[in-house]
Amino acid sequence: MEGDEIEGEEFGFSRNYFLAKELKGSKKSTRKLSDIEIVDEQDLRAAASSIEPKHENEVVALLNGYKKLYPKWVFDLRCGFGLLMYGFGSKKALLEDFASAALTECAVFVINGYLQSINMKKALLMLAEVLWDQLKTTRRTPRNLPKFQQFSSQSVDELLTFLDESHGEGDDCFVCVIIHNIDGPGLRDSETQQYLARLASCSNIRIIASIDHINAPLLWDKKMVHTQFKWCWYHVPTFAPYKVEGIFFPVILAHGGMTQNAKTAAIVLQSLTPNAQSVFKVLADYQLAHPDEEGMPVNNLYAICRERFLVSSQLTLNSHLTEFKDHELVKTRRHSDGQDCLFIPLPTEALEKLLSELT
Repeated sequence: MEGDEIEGEEFGFSRNYFLAKELKGSKKSTRKLSDIEIVDEQDLRAAASSIEPKHENEVVALLNGYKKLYPKWVFDLRCGFGLLMYGFGSKKALLEDFASAALTECAVFVINGYLQSINMKKALLMLAEVLWDQLKTTRRTPRNLPKFQQFSSQSVDELLTFLDESHGEGDDCFVCVIIHNIDGPGLRDSETQQYLARLASCSNIRIIASIDHINAPLLWDKKMVHTQFKWCWYHVPTFAPYKVEGIFFPVILAHGGMTQNAKTAAIVLQSLTPNAQSVFKVLADYQLAHPDEEGMPVNNLYAICRERFLVSSQLTLNSHLTEFKDHELVKTRRHSDGQDCLFIPLPTEALEKLLSELT
């Protein structure tokens, strides 16, 4: 009987609740998402950068403890293993300090995986040139080594073969590749990870990488981990802010102001070649001189760049444009006459500021 009474009370409570909701009626809120005052991204980043760090003494003691591991890390590299650093906080400064303090006897090549897109072919080409220079400075007499000018015409497989082949007896000459955020957006796809695994297995290459994403180990299979990367895992939390790594990502609950977009574009352009920057300036100057037009026709851009000896062929220009589009520096839209036009998605004031920073 008591159970029936309890069930009856619960039923009566729920019935009364819904009856009250019906009598009250449904009222639509007049509030809108657009009414929310969201802080500008630049202001939010400035406020975040002004936050005073805490526990400085403890962090310094922690980093000094990591420095005692430098000899062990060098030993692991000489034994053919790769180093994988994980833990909370940016590890960029730690890896760069390790390179400058302990890797003075070999060449060091840095890949910033936190960038939005990375050209692996270009990275391998530059790696081959670095190894070639190191072989020359150590006064070796390498066998069947291609000339410096020939690297640019080689395929990815040929470059990997060169990085893997032996160039002398008792060969201990290798290049250390530091990859900040090997799990970053520019390196996260399966094809790029396969290239990195093949690179790590080359006899003249040693990989030192950092990860921050919780699912980063899912990027690799058992073969890649144990026979190609050959990781030695090190838990090295630094509790350092991700200042450099986070600049390319929008801040949550913040407006992406045009000033911040121009600042990000300037950082990306400074990482490109001088010729690529000059091509971008040609497009920017045209856009500022013709503000009422829909954009600059591709043929006009090619003609001007060819006249100024910035590009040698349409293929070269297309490679620059692809890089611009990957970084969202340039966009394409259809002109009224049917031809494709290029434009920079920045207002006049921001574009003028961007050009002044480049010069």
